[in-house]
Amino acid sequence: MPAAYTRSKWISETGPESLFAGTDAPRFGRRQRRARGPRLPVIAVTGFLGAGKTTLIRSLLSEPEGANTAIVVNEFGEIGIDQALLRQSSDVTLLLGNGCLCCNVRTDLQETLRALFADRARGAVPSFERVIIETSGLADPGPVLQTFATDRGLGREFHLQTLVAVVDAVSGAGNIERMPEARKQVALADRIVVTKTDLADAGTTGQLIERIAELNTAPVAIAANGAIEPSVLLDEPPTARQHFDLGAAAHTHGLQSFSLVFEQPLLWPAFEQTMAVLTALRGPDLLRVKGIVAVAECRGPVVVHAVQHVAHPPVELEEWPDADHRSRLVFVTRGLQREPVARLFSVVAGIVG
Repeated sequence: MPAAYTRSKWISETGPESLFAGTDAPRFGRRQRRARGPRLPVIAVTGFLGAGKTTLIRSLLSEPEGANTAIVVNEFGEIGIDQALLRQSSDVTLLLGNGCLCCNVRTDLQETLRALFADRARGAVPSFERVIIETSGLADPGPVLQTFATDRGLGREFHLQTLVAVVDAVSGAGNIERMPEARKQVALADRIVVTKTDLADAGTTGQLIERIAELNTAPVAIAANGAIEPSVLLDEPPTARQHFDLGAAAHTHGLQSFSLVFEQPLLWPAFEQTMAVLTALRGPDLLRVKGIVAVAECRGPVVVHAVQHVAHPPVELEEWPDADHRSRLVFVTRGLQREPVARLFSVVAGIVG
């Protein structure tokens, strides 16, 4: 982690004049274009922490082709930030419990899909023609594939059409080398989407694509500013999925997930300075920081997102995605506990305030 990564660098990367430019919340179409067969297709979107899965799905839902899509979100953390954000974009958005689909939540997925199908049939939820599952960044997709392959009851109502792996150009190569989850996500995918190429040089992106090719010969697409042609996600894969020895789910040890909730709006200078200190001291261990922040200077909530030492530009939404207007931050870290982080926010707020 470069020692020079300070508050000024956070500002220079995000751009103070554009932090809260009042970016309009997307308006999403609801037109149905294509009829589907009797079984509902399921698209599973996987990818390591911070790869850009939620951004990719939100972009799809903003297109006419993405209309009539139900979303099932599985997050590794106490608070469902992604689910709250996606609720604005889909008429049917469900959150699976804390944990990974490959572990204790796998049964929840089966029950959720069955209940979703039953609710659709009796008109309890708006009609939908497909389901997108956003997995936790730490999920091993192997058991998800096994679920659809072995559950005959589920197979009468749904079929797993595509497994899409999202890999970011900045951290993807390192994650593949260090994290067994990231390698397996790429190896089992039907399609691979590379994101954040605007934050990496062409050489880094090229090396990442070469590394991906060593693990999987599936088609690779490049997302532009988080967007991709809808067909990349929605169309049937060109070839049938290969059979893999899926093995047992493997997880990296030493990971911590915790959340912070703030009852009162935060002052942006205090939030910004706290994140700059965390990034400077423990950047490599901040696998992901994501949240919705009530900022005292802003009308709408501000979405913040950082992956290791890379801070994405904050975006102010037009309105809150749900009735909870508190600031909510979710951290996935390596060896960093909740208590010192909470104290740092409190101390910095006391100094700045």
